[in-house]
Amino acid sequence: MPEILWTPSEAAIRRTRMTAFTDWLSQRTGQTFTDYAALHRWSTAHLADFWEAYADFTAIITHAPHRQVLSAPVMPGAHWFSGMQLNFAENILGREFSGPAIIACTEPQAEASAGDGLYGQAYSFAQLRTLVARCARGLRDAGVGPGDRVAGYVANVPEAIVACLACASIGAVWSSASPDFGLAALCDRFQQVEPKLMFASTHYRYNGQTYRTDAVVQALHAHLPSVQSIVSIPYPVGEAHPVGDVAWEAFLGPDDAPKLSFTPVPFEHPLYILFSSGTTGAPKCIVHGTGGTLLQHRKEQELHTDLRPGDSLLYFTTCGWMMWNWQLSALSLGVTLYLYDGNPGYPDVPALWRLIETLGVSHFGTSGRYIESCMKHQPTVQPGSLGSMSKLRTVLYTGSPLSASGYRWIYATVKADVHLAGICGGTDIISCFILGNPNLPVYAGEMQCKGLGVDVAAFDEGGNAVIGKPGELVCRQPLPCMPLGFLNDPDGSRYHQAYFDVYPGLWRHGDYVEFTPHGGAIVYGRSDATLNPAGVRIGSAEIYAALDRLPAVLGAVVVGWRPPGQSDEAIVLCVVLAPGRRLDATLVQQIRRAIREQTSPRHVPQHIFAISEVPVTRSGKPVELSIKAILAGRPVSNREALANPQVLEEFTQIRTQLLQHYTSEPSPAMARASTLTERGQE
Repeated sequence: MPEILWTPSEAAIRRTRMTAFTDWLSQRTGQTFTDYAALHRWSTAHLADFWEAYADFTAIITHAPHRQVLSAPVMPGAHWFSGMQLNFAENILGREFSGPAIIACTEPQAEASAGDGLYGQAYSFAQLRTLVARCARGLRDAGVGPGDRVAGYVANVPEAIVACLACASIGAVWSSASPDFGLAALCDRFQQVEPKLMFASTHYRYNGQTYRTDAVVQALHAHLPSVQSIVSIPYPVGEAHPVGDVAWEAFLGPDDAPKLSFTPVPFEHPLYILFSSGTTGAPKCIVHGTGGTLLQHRKEQELHTDLRPGDSLLYFTTCGWMMWNWQLSALSLGVTLYLYDGNPGYPDVPALWRLIETLGVSHFGTSGRYIESCMKHQPTVQPGSLGSMSKLRTVLYTGSPLSASGYRWIYATVKADVHLAGICGGTDIISCFILGNPNLPVYAGEMQCKGLGVDVAAFDEGGNAVIGKPGELVCRQPLPCMPLGFLNDPDGSRYHQAYFDVYPGLWRHGDYVEFTPHGGAIVYGRSDATLNPAGVRIGSAEIYAALDRLPAVLGAVVVGWRPPGQSDEAIVLCVVLAPGRRLDATLVQQIRRAIREQTSPRHVPQHIFAISEVPVTRSGKPVELSIKAILAGRPVSNREALANPQVLEEFTQIRTQLLQHYTSEPSPAMARASTLTERGQE
């Protein structure tokens, strides 16, 4: 029997926005919704009616009404809310919310005493409006207008949100990456975007250290000829020393309160450009629309997360992850955002929980991996030791699966009466397919439900929807938050190939998922070859590109592998070495340094092995999925398609060494073998 860990009280259910919407919809339609399953069925059976109803319920601010909700229920090619004119920033700043809007937090400095050094700027909604107006003025003065693209190479700081909202207010398009990205990975993204202007953080802190961005920022003009100006953004702690063309305060102009105006744009006007993982080459640039992003985010946050004015949200993220864009939308509900930048586990792993308690946060978001790390932390985190968490109502997690044990740890150690909501979706839709519901119970190891208006299913190998066993996550009807398309894809072929080539007319997401008989979902991870350590999607092509500058490495293949008993994925890199070279400790260090400098710390592999050849198809393509299958102990059925199938036996040996590393008791002899496994084969 599935284990129920939490059930909301009847009194709590009566107070939720999900209940308010359900009652409102019943009056509007004359329908009776006896439970969430009935509400969800109606929302997907009457797709256009549902989205029109929710837009009315949540009071989207518009300049012109829509003529048609949905052009046709087809994928790709559906068009939403034709004729509607609106502005994303106006739906945040035009609602006259009062009180705190943004509070910046950073990890404590190494010399700080407990509880010190955590907090930076705090901005009210009124101050945020003024800053956005000044930044929008700066953008206009710089020649930025509707449809122009602006990039952010920025830490998770208030100025990043100000710049993003200023772009949205004038109809410009925002795209961002975090400052831990190296120059090569940054250029892979922004050379495609061709931004007219860029905002760049001067420095950032991580794990007690300060890292400057000078070298990358100084090189950007040469690598990004489209950029006419770089604006240096300060950091909440430490001295800025701007290295861009203009400092933040100078860009904002006079310290006054200019009129904040909002440029109306169509519902499907571009708002954001996000990036795919880069598995098969340079990352794809995914274009997301204004209205679809706003409507979907408000639905998820208002109904499924029960956020409302006066609540607070701290979602640990960077500006290179879609959760940064997602959290920003919570401002449209009058929610206070706490922006945390730095290592969530500094100075010790549970540190972020103590910050949540100190700040009195009502909604906290993190990754499944962080929760599991806290669960395994030594010394053991004792129940109640993190504080009473009296204000905490909801814990959200995403990015990586969370085991049933991780669920139990939350309720035993953090708080017994809290809504634990796993969410599953991604950059592709800048939102969720599966998520929480404050009116439903929480089962150990299960996400709670499918999103309203989201028609998803698990497909078996025959393309049949199944319940109670794993399958491919497939979306069967269009969503307003699906991409407008990819940049540099004029005929839409790359967009079609990414999602619609397996099941024509249906969106194949690439997750392996099981829907339970009571409506929950268990996500087992990615079904393709994308790396997913700590819940962050990483492309193998970026790692391969970083190795190009190492003469000792002639070829490579990289896959993700989940160690036994763990929910997070480890990156395993296998390299073909030049004649006469050995994979000794020096070369391993060079490989890891090259990958970190050219991409980011998240790309660095945990395990490195030497192989004789990269297994490839007869057309020369590496077979990452076959390698991943071998490491997971699954059979490989397509050996005849390979040009060199004999190489696969080497990966069977690698699997044996990996399992020994994670399962053996380290005798003196094994201790040395374990060290070699970490470093690679010598």
